[in-house]
Amino acid sequence: MNMNWQQLISNKRLGLEKYHQVRKDDRTEFQRDYDRLIFSAPFRRLQNKTQVFPLPGSVFVHNRLTHSLEVSSVGRSLGNDISRALLQKHPELSGSHLSEAGAIVSAACLAHDLGNPPFGHSGERAIGTFFSEGKGNWLRTYCDPTNGDRLSEREWNDLIHFEGNANAFRLLTHHFKGRRNGGFVMTYTTLASIVKYPFSSNLAGGHAKFGFFQSEIPVYQRIAEELGIPRQASVEGSLRYVRHPFVYLVEAADDICYEIMDIEDAHKLKILSTDETQSLLLGFFEEERQKSIRKNLQYVSDINEQIVYLRSCVIGCLESECVKVFLDNEEEILAGTFEGCLIDHISETPRRAYKACESMAYAKIYRSKDVVDIELAGFQVITTLLELMTEAVCHPEKAYSQLLINRVSQQYDIGAERLYDRIMAVLDYISGMTDVYALDLYRKINGMSLPFV
Repeated sequence: MNMNWQQLISNKRLGLEKYHQVRKDDRTEFQRDYDRLIFSAPFRRLQNKTQVFPLPGSVFVHNRLTHSLEVSSVGRSLGNDISRALLQKHPELSGSHLSEAGAIVSAACLAHDLGNPPFGHSGERAIGTFFSEGKGNWLRTYCDPTNGDRLSEREWNDLIHFEGNANAFRLLTHHFKGRRNGGFVMTYTTLASIVKYPFSSNLAGGHAKFGFFQSEIPVYQRIAEELGIPRQASVEGSLRYVRHPFVYLVEAADDICYEIMDIEDAHKLKILSTDETQSLLLGFFEEERQKSIRKNLQYVSDINEQIVYLRSCVIGCLESECVKVFLDNEEEILAGTFEGCLIDHISETPRRAYKACESMAYAKIYRSKDVVDIELAGFQVITTLLELMTEAVCHPEKAYSQLLINRVSQQYDIGAERLYDRIMAVLDYISGMTDVYALDLYRKINGMSLPFV
């Protein structure tokens, strides 16, 4: 059965379901989601989390905060354009929440990276590999001597496939100690819109991508049932759903921003020459449009401003291309049969140019010395913190364990009865750190830094 827009867009709030009621001004609920996120501490902490390049020195490049704000801006445009077109196509939806698509997508875009640990994507890999092939592998067969508790196969999959997207969903929905039920108390539709991989970790496969930890499965099931998101047939005991349609827009906004802005940052850092950068960005356009753009470039002599103009043209191009793909495939998206992301289906010229940017990024940006150095440092810092903290929560009776445990905020339930819950509390604590905080704690633990020195 196909999904339908009337059911897909709900302003019911997680944790406040019993207070839900229809009121004339309820369309503002999605704007409240946005406001709640932008004023939150986890969102502010993104300013000290690596996007790709090391946090800025003399040249300011993107961090997770600026990236999320830009993704949100593009997401709002995508949502607004989609809602206008769909309301013209389906006038019977004129009284629905579809007109709020821009606000919903922009809020989901703000939240999409909240679960990412310090040091960029290397932080995710450091956590997963700590359990799968590192010093945390002993936990696979560990049995808690106090209650005989051990990790199940599915819980172990959560750890070895640790994923920032699933962690964002947990951060937004988990009931942390001393906090209110429902986490951020977001609307169901905003929450569904950030789950890029709506299946459990035992289906993560080689890409190590999934959408929710075992601890959050009941929450996602409740949201999916409320919004009419179909469950797909899968291996017995596994959980897989189709995507909420707005996930495609959040994903497209992210794809557009990280690829194009990484190219601009690489130019600022002189990893890419001006000629290379201009060639990559002009490649998104046909000959006539290129001539028009080149003519406009003559009015600006500053090279960086020329790149900014080119970048804005490319983002506009990709945004309109993704809107067209979404509208052309509305039926398949609602049926849950659309395959790939929107970028995969855009016109040949911009699609080829996007692939060229991807190839250049992998060849010259993601393997550059500065990027690799931050990944190496991040692995060491996170691995050390994980080693010490997992040991501490498994053996809290030790004196050194107590010192570490006393360092942890009370919102993290590291004294939970179940082993899985204690390990997840450790991951909550470490993944919530900024790069600077994680490095500072690492130095203090290793005696490299003291408060009075």
